[in-house]
Amino acid sequence: MTMGRDDLQAVTAGLVCAVVGFTSSFAVVLAGLRAVGATQAQAASGLLVLCLTMGLGCIVFSLRTRMPVTMAWSTPGAALLATTGAAAGGFAGAVGAFAVCGMLLALCGAVPWLEKLVERIPAALASAMLAGILLTICAKPFVDLPRAPWQIGCVLLAWLVTTAFARRWAVLAALAAALAAALVVMGVDGAFSRTGATTLVPHLEFVTPHLDATAMVAIALPLFLVTMTSQNLPGVAVLASFGYRLGLRGPLLYTGAAGVAGSLAGAHAINLAAISAALAAGPEAHPDRDRRWIAGVTCGVVYVALAPASAAVVAVALVAPQALLAAVAAVALFSTFAAAAASALEPVATREAAAVTLVVAGSGVTLGGVGSAFWSVLAGLLVLGVSAVALRRAASKQ
Repeated sequence: MTMGRDDLQAVTAGLVCAVVGFTSSFAVVLAGLRAVGATQAQAASGLLVLCLTMGLGCIVFSLRTRMPVTMAWSTPGAALLATTGAAAGGFAGAVGAFAVCGMLLALCGAVPWLEKLVERIPAALASAMLAGILLTICAKPFVDLPRAPWQIGCVLLAWLVTTAFARRWAVLAALAAALAAALVVMGVDGAFSRTGATTLVPHLEFVTPHLDATAMVAIALPLFLVTMTSQNLPGVAVLASFGYRLGLRGPLLYTGAAGVAGSLAGAHAINLAAISAALAAGPEAHPDRDRRWIAGVTCGVVYVALAPASAAVVAVALVAPQALLAAVAAVALFSTFAAAAASALEPVATREAAAVTLVVAGSGVTLGGVGSAFWSVLAGLLVLGVSAVALRRAASKQ
């Protein structure tokens, strides 16, 4: 089959989708995996599996449905992990939670009423929880700025300037600035000598999962919630906005099963792409809506091609100044934080409950070994329930 000029445009769109998706958020994924106890080898293994499973998902579903179906790792889920801290039972406990999250995703695909139940969770509270989680990460560069002013300043300036002229490439520009600053610092400190050749070779690092009740509540349930409400459901909505009717059953069964299998090698979760999905599904990808599936396939091929670089990416990231990695993660999440906060606080009826949810999630409070993400949703539901009672009492007195 020969490819025309417009088909090459779709290939380019898929390439951009994959490169932007990878470079804009791999720092968040690494931060999340490391925060819950992954070693360098385990983090590299997790990144490798994530690239392979989401790449294969893009290829298979785009070819089967003839739609530009793109998948991604759960960036909000990784952000959740970054603020959760060490899991009960160590990284094995986190892996057990990843596996349970995958099972829950697959169950939602197999049992339709479970999907409907998730949809009934107040969207404002789910968005508020995500915004609260992201707040801590987005604020990190400004907390670190006095200690590393020129390094973080370069990242923020590159992001700001590029946003004004080419918003799509702003995070990539910030990453390039961070890399340049890191090369200078690492050259002065001699950090390159601490990166051995063996650490650059990709390989799978299997972890035996440990099922711990605390980890289930602290990681599995919040990870499932943010992945469903901020990635899978919006991902279907983005495709629908371009005229594609993709059912959730197939993608949920695949991403859930891939999550269970991938967890054994350190991967946290994959899902339908949401924001980046528009790059492959929009008219910029191809004037013919029926040919945009090429962009989805290309995106998957590029993800698979990037998988072998996972070990090298992790090795360099871990010897680079951590303030730079945190700054890149923050700018990658600015737009996601803004969208989540706006969605949380827009409905007047649930605004107060959403505000409480956001504040509790952002506080980082840990009670009984369970992190703030879980408690924030409970706090929001409590305020929502109290508000409903108050409204009914006021109405009965009229």
